[in-house]
Amino acid sequence: MSQHSLSEALVGVFNRVFQAAEATILCGGAAEPYYEPGAPSVIYFREDFYRSALHEVAHWCVAGPVRRGLPDYGYWYVPDGRNAEQQSAFCSVEVKPQAIEALFCEALDLTFAVSVDNLTVDANCPEITHFKAAVDRQIMRFRQQGLPDRALRFKKALALLAVER
Repeated sequence: MSQHSLSEALVGVFNRVFQAAEATILCGGAAEPYYEPGAPSVIYFREDFYRSALHEVAHWCVAGPVRRGLPDYGYWYVPDGRNAEQQSAFCSVEVKPQAIEALFCEALDLTFAVSVDNLTVDANCPEITHFKAAVDRQIMRFRQQGLPDRALRFKKALALLAVER
């Protein structure tokens, strides 16, 4: 299945599961990922990148009702080239979403790799190693304690999609 076909399938699965139940839709083709609360709320992901779709859905699954009422969940975003303090703050809010994204990838039998979203960080630096370990620990916690409800519902729907592929 091509990247475009998979991203279209993800949109279909997400919207089938959550459009009526949560008044939220998934939409590709965006220049940048963004969450827009409304009626319905819209999760935008980059172009037709299925990993972007999975990542943005993971953020939505982590966000509580207050954050889901705020544009982009009320988070700040500093683009590529963050300093060490900014990168540390970025990683601290990315552990749970990336762990959920990893489990979504697993359901679809896709390869997952952590992302620090910063091209100025060396792929072998200790910060990435520590971040990957934190994501791995969170994956284990989710395996032991269970996923948040919306993440679990989406993962189950993805597993059905994987069977169809």
